[in-house]
Amino acid sequence: MLTTVIGEGDPVGLRPVPAAGWLLMFVGCGALTFRRRFPVAVGVVTLLASTIYYPAINPDGALLVTLIIALYTLASAGRIVAAAVIGGLAIAGSAFGEYGTDASPLGDAGMFMLVSWLVAAVAIGAVMHSTRREREEALRRRATEERLRIARELHDVLGHNISLINVQAGAALHALSRDGADGPAAEALTAIKETSREALRELRGTLGVLRQVDEEAPTAPAPGLRRLPELAERSRAAGLSVDVRTDGDPVGLRPAVDLAAYRIVQEALTNVTRHAGAGRVTVRIGYGRDDVLVDVSDDGRGAGARAGGGSGIDGMRSRAEALGGSLEASDRPEGGFRVTARLPYGGAA
Repeated sequence: MLTTVIGEGDPVGLRPVPAAGWLLMFVGCGALTFRRRFPVAVGVVTLLASTIYYPAINPDGALLVTLIIALYTLASAGRIVAAAVIGGLAIAGSAFGEYGTDASPLGDAGMFMLVSWLVAAVAIGAVMHSTRREREEALRRRATEERLRIARELHDVLGHNISLINVQAGAALHALSRDGADGPAAEALTAIKETSREALRELRGTLGVLRQVDEEAPTAPAPGLRRLPELAERSRAAGLSVDVRTDGDPVGLRPAVDLAAYRIVQEALTNVTRHAGAGRVTVRIGYGRDDVLVDVSDDGRGAGARAGGGSGIDGMRSRAEALGGSLEASDRPEGGFRVTARLPYGGAA
């Protein structure tokens, strides 16, 4: 590599860069590759490379550009104090070399330009960081407004209709008990009333999460496998025989995994009630070394009864895959249908 050298009263010349200069340029430029992951370290490395290069290497080069890029990256990432400190050290070192020694390599104009470049790099980076934060804040506000709008729509439509279902089921039960009637009709109405009441409770919890935009967590815990007995009992009230089994030692699941496991069982039981024509369902929860197994098997009519998109298999599979797990749904060789999901304990949320 050759560097053009222009000196006062000297002709233009080309001089080769020594090996030490090559090494320092390689270190400074190579460090910029990691400026996004380690901005402070890269700022320090480019500062040290420039501090060694300019007094020791002749002719001068453009290594200062690496420091300017590093300072901009630091400031744009929000590390403004670190950028100011490193930039200040660079200015102090340059000032010492300019005014504390007899060399005076830059001159007043050169010193002014150097300080301007360094200050501009930090200032522009800080402005970019502030602009990015304002844009992210605007996006958060729009997301908040959309969540509140969805909450209002859900409350006005679903809340009203489910409340009507609950009230009408209760009125029908009251009429049956007054007339002394009992049997499957009363059991079905009881199941409808309990299910609608549970749906209302969960809907209110979901609306609370949507509205709690300024809180770190909802005030009530999300459903999880600890509520599996309640879920099974509601299915039994609808006339389905449900057997719940647990294999292995239960472990504390992350909220996202716990909720997904509960929702998969809930959806599978709903599918059995609606489509399978089954009389018995076995729900098995297996705690393995790396994941939890959710298995729901029934003795119904199999996949042929789930035509028309009513099975919700895609929704259950999406829940499992969103956590890094998997879900399989198919007919059982001995008859009936089976849903099997594996959810890793530490899968991505």
